[in-house]
Amino acid sequence: MQLEHSAVSPNSNLLVITASNGENLKLANRFIQIGCELGANATLIDLTTVDLPLFNPRTEPTDKIKQVVQSLNQQMMDAPRWVICAPEYNGSIPPVLTSTIAWLSRQGDDFRSLFNGRPIAIASFSGGLGLHVLMAMRHQFAHLGAQVVGRQLVCNAAKPAKDESIHDLLQRLLQMQLLNV
Repeated sequence: MQLEHSAVSPNSNLLVITASNGENLKLANRFIQIGCELGANATLIDLTTVDLPLFNPRTEPTDKIKQVVQSLNQQMMDAPRWVICAPEYNGSIPPVLTSTIAWLSRQGDDFRSLFNGRPIAIASFSGGLGLHVLMAMRHQFAHLGAQVVGRQLVCNAAKPAKDESIHDLLQRLLQMQLLNV
């Protein structure tokens, strides 16, 4: 089951963001399904469908880029909790996620307000161990002020994600509140 990218509904309390159209998209959809079973109103953003160029500081944002970034920023701001599913690329964060964060950081005077105090869970389906991407995401989101859930999920073809693990991670995340910092 693949869920379409859609605007976050006003009463959404869980945003699941995927930085891949492959196995991490499937994993993200499992988070949505189990989140809904737990009573969450969950929405998916597939970053591979967001129409943004690779961030380059020399690129002047066009009106279209500004509009896409503002829309994405608002969707993310509207959801108090996020799950981020990303594969490991060369031992780190995939370019689509890094580029999106860079575009978001160019908007407004206080882009950290998007991340400050925000509960975030991280997960990865990777061809390798996936631990480097989880460490890199934990480091980056904590640096931006987010509350990264202590437990994380890593899986691959040899070690598929268990529903119980997704359930536990979501329960931890759904108990957390957005901090007013």
